[in-house]
Amino acid sequence: MDGYIERPIPQSITRLPDYPITRFRCMRVIAGSLKGRRLKAPDWPGLRPTSDRLRETLFNVLATRIDGARVADVYAGTGAVGIEALSRGAREVTFVESDRRAQELVAANLAHCGLVTRYTIVRAAALRALESIDKDVVFDIVLLDPPYAITDAELADVLAAVGPRLAIGGLAVLEHATRHPVPDIAGRLVRSRDLVSGDSTLTFYEAGNPVAGP
Repeated sequence: MDGYIERPIPQSITRLPDYPITRFRCMRVIAGSLKGRRLKAPDWPGLRPTSDRLRETLFNVLATRIDGARVADVYAGTGAVGIEALSRGAREVTFVESDRRAQELVAANLAHCGLVTRYTIVRAAALRALESIDKDVVFDIVLLDPPYAITDAELADVLAAVGPRLAIGGLAVLEHATRHPVPDIAGRLVRSRDLVSGDSTLTFYEAGNPVAGP
């Protein structure tokens, strides 16, 4: 990607240019069949939607994977990430969200986009949802955007629960505060790449079979 710097230390790290912080009042679908659709933003504090620019970067990386993929949007918030996946050809998306207001916002944004099929909304906490979904259900892509205040222990548990849900060759992507370190290994997940954009980082995990240390 032009203008990006690759630094494999110790995994591949791409540092994106810093951009001014913007408000999230005019979110939109960036590309695909729903391109340009406006999405409702939260009108209460505490919910931090992924910016349009970071979402565009994410889907540029996922471009060859998204068409026909089964996707999980965990900590779905506004639903913007999962809706972007549907717009770009994902086979189906499972939205996981525990906050009642956010669940209603996801449903409202799906309805506004005219989407009535190809999705499921799971109303449960992330860990509970991942552990309770039918064991035969696996995802090609799992996207996670937990609250930046999530504890290290809770994050490790959620990431470990993602591993058994990944299809062969699948990918998990975690958005987190750049200042907040995240695990290199969690269950079957092995960290493979970081994309850094100012205060936010996208960390990519693949399923592997890491050997436990001494």
